[in-house]
Amino acid sequence: MIDVVVAGGGPVGMMLAGELRLHGVHALVLEKEAEPTRVVRALGLHARSLEVMDQRALLDRFLALGQRYPIGAFFAGIAKPPPDRLDTAHPYALAIPQTTTERLLTEHAIELGAEIRRGCELVGLSQDEDGVTAELADGTRLRSRYLVGCDGGRSTVRKLLGVGFPGAPAQVEWLLGEVEVGTPPEELAAVVAELSKTHKGFGAVPLGDGVYRVVARADGVAEDRTVPPTLDELRQGVRAIAGTDFGVHSPRWLSRFGDATRLAERYRTGRVLLAGDAAHIHPPMGGQGLNLGIQDAFNLGWKLAAAVDGWAPAGLLDSYHTERHPVAAAVLDNTRAQVELTSLEPGPQAVRRLVSELMDFEDVNRYLIEKISAIGVRYDFGEGHELLGRRMRDLELKRGRLYELMRGGRGLLLDQTGRLSVAGWADRVDHVVDGSEELDVPAALLRPDGHVAWAGDDQRELLGRLPKWFGAALT
Repeated sequence: MIDVVVAGGGPVGMMLAGELRLHGVHALVLEKEAEPTRVVRALGLHARSLEVMDQRALLDRFLALGQRYPIGAFFAGIAKPPPDRLDTAHPYALAIPQTTTERLLTEHAIELGAEIRRGCELVGLSQDEDGVTAELADGTRLRSRYLVGCDGGRSTVRKLLGVGFPGAPAQVEWLLGEVEVGTPPEELAAVVAELSKTHKGFGAVPLGDGVYRVVARADGVAEDRTVPPTLDELRQGVRAIAGTDFGVHSPRWLSRFGDATRLAERYRTGRVLLAGDAAHIHPPMGGQGLNLGIQDAFNLGWKLAAAVDGWAPAGLLDSYHTERHPVAAAVLDNTRAQVELTSLEPGPQAVRRLVSELMDFEDVNRYLIEKISAIGVRYDFGEGHELLGRRMRDLELKRGRLYELMRGGRGLLLDQTGRLSVAGWADRVDHVVDGSEELDVPAALLRPDGHVAWAGDDQRELLGRLPKWFGAALT
């Protein structure tokens, strides 16, 4: 029996496969497409995702292939200077194509021993108390302990489970493509710079070798958005805004996306779970979708591995839905709001001007940046220290960096007192006696995803919290 079948070989599925393999779990990724996609839907990673990569020793690979940009203009395209001292060691966004992100995460998963099968489409599934049976299009049946649907917004897994996907259908659609242009670069850049001041859904970004990533609003919403637009449709969309189509030609690929907003009613049904776009879809405002999915996988991976390994405490796997569902709901809300603020109608424009004024207050600007970048996420762990439920930023310790100590995917007790103990959980939790001028609590217990599960200096309190996240002590 396979431990976990991951349906979907995009960035979310590959991130999850890597997390599972980090714990020795047999992970099989099924991807229906025979070759990786060339379509670049997402273009960047925010601070929290960069922290995730750092915690898994992957950050240098991403930085080598991406371009760093200062944080700003992420909320509805309203440009403001970033506030001082954001709560992260990575106060920037990394521009990197989704195709590159997927390749790097695939390489990482393979290095750790994940099995990947391309050209394998899941068409059926059933489950019982002991596992899940997956049926493939070629008639093959696979048996696994768990199955995770990372198969996108039109998720087959979600549909087979019968999980509701309530929300709002698309009211606005954009056309997207990588094309060559006939207009000189300087002239094109000047026109786009002027138009982007008002038309936030319009752009033409140079990719090199005369190729541009062009996006323009469509005239209406297609009945079947799985059908890519024609080059003439893209030309018409660009011409409607710019008065010219810039001579676009020779498309590498064309696609369309809309502002549909939907959230799965539940992320877990027995032994089957959902992650990434299979669990939530929303407008691409702020570039949050890919990041949200990667962080889903980061939250789920260690919990699912604990269930496979047999030490997961009661409720641990259910906490995946409890923690991540509200985060997705908040992203749906802020992307809806951003779409409204990009409308050229007088009402939304008045609200946009007001929001822009409010963002001149540093606390408001900081709040929105922390929301978009996900460094402000705090899970509800109950009452306690203000750090409880928040992820711990990378800290400079006396003998290194915090994130360098978390690369094995284990829990960690960062102990500045030297008086505490994790005896009984040493197979799941590392005990590090070290200090940091940036940490104002005596000790902090971190989950494998870096969120603070406890803070203090009382050994009895610590012993009361360890079983909640790390199961029973070994005797």
